Amino acid sequence: MVAKTPHFKGIALVLGLGNSGVAAAKALMASGNKVLAWDDSESRKLEAALEGISISKKNHFHWKDIEVLVASPGIPSDHPIISDAQNANVEVMGDFELLWRANPSSKYIGITGTNGKSTTTALIGHIFQKAKCISEVGGNLGIPALKLKTLSAKGTYVLEASSFQLDLTLNMSFTVAILLNISPDHLDRHEHMNKYIKAKKNIFRPGKLKTAIIGIDGKETFNVYQELTKRKDLNVIPVTTTALNSFNHSVTVEDGLLKDKNQIICNLKSAAALPGKHNWQNAAAAYAAARALGINTRTIVDALLSFPGLAHRMELVATIDGVKFINDSKATNIESTAQALACFQSVYWIAGGRSKSDGLEVLEPFYGHILHAFLIGEAKSTFSNKLSGRVKNSQCGTLAKATNEAARLAFANRRNKGATVLLSPACASFDQFLNFEERGNAFKGIVAKLSQQKFVHKESGSL
Repeated sequence: MVAKTPHFKGIALVLGLGNSGVAAAKALMASGNKVLAWDDSESRKLEAALEGISISKKNHFHWKDIEVLVASPGIPSDHPIISDAQNANVEVMGDFELLWRANPSSKYIGITGTNGKSTTTALIGHIFQKAKCISEVGGNLGIPALKLKTLSAKGTYVLEASSFQLDLTLNMSFTVAILLNISPDHLDRHEHMNKYIKAKKNIFRPGKLKTAIIGIDGKETFNVYQELTKRKDLNVIPVTTTALNSFNHSVTVEDGLLKDKNQIICNLKSAAALPGKHNWQNAAAAYAAARALGINTRTIVDALLSFPGLAHRMELVATIDGVKFINDSKATNIESTAQALACFQSVYWIAGGRSKSDGLEVLEPFYGHILHAFLIGEAKSTFSNKLSGRVKNSQCGTLAKATNEAARLAFANRRNKGATVLLSPACASFDQFLNFEERGNAFKGIVAKLSQQKFVHKESGSL
């Protein structure tokens, strides 16, 4: 059964008809609500109308008839319709708030952070599956919140929460809340870091919150940790890969060893899909969340070591003639790419797209890992200028050209130990692709052709 929503006496107006907006409209209709919808895109309105959703003929409304405005997370908070609703004292909320209000007895795990939240969300879902616990996994990752099944008090919703989604919660209180890290992102939407941090901190709203799990290796998140420790009603668990002996109740990872209060739990170096310190932090946070809800340690360890990984995030696509091809298309900001570059020593790096930041300073410690950079999209010239004199680079323009050029050079120099062609763009995809998934899938298609070409050449005896 698809998730239900509250029943409103007045009209529920849905703003934004992407995946989450369409799911919200359908769930509201299935719960007996009178629904009206709007999107600034004519094509999206037409597609939604074909699915039976009533579309407003104009973008001006009789607000006395509307009880709630359900905004999609991609809609800017200063959109005129949102401003009009607020001026008319109409509640503005998102799909998370609707799910929580309609299913108050269920448990909720919320995962947020600038980087790592998708991997951590998928990992917690994998743990729950191994533990045979009733759960639904989605939100910002994959399935929209209001497409998830209705759960009872025995069930747990595992929700990846973006800052946009958290901005649209009013009263929602998670059972377990995770904040992994904070670095500048989406500042075109939030204007400045303080507003971005404030949105992230909504995940710790009091009420049903029992456990807060925080990665404390960054200044911003450490400050949040210190704030939360003042709350007497809350179990606050710090997670760290650096401050290993500073906290009595922390979950730490030291050289791959996952420890809970200094007791060794497992060696994460055996978890093939979780390479690098950033993934060790994700694993530690997932472990802490699962333990907080009573899942036994042995089951958690089995799940950590068997986790298959997340598509488009450090995804091993193929190994061809000893060269690894890694799809990290989900790395849409500089910090995420830095985490990827830290994992490899001999990198043919494919980067670029629509840049969120002109600065590459965060990457400088890893320049020695990069043998050659192949630059694409709108950022190619800017990145090339930043790398000039420090990292060999080529302005390729397209992903296809960059991948083929990177592969050619990697094959020619495959004696380099651990040669890796790494797509980790450090940019959004919107200049050339609909989203990071389409970009990642395009990369995988190009690599598949390269693999086939190598196979054909070997069969013909030319290699």
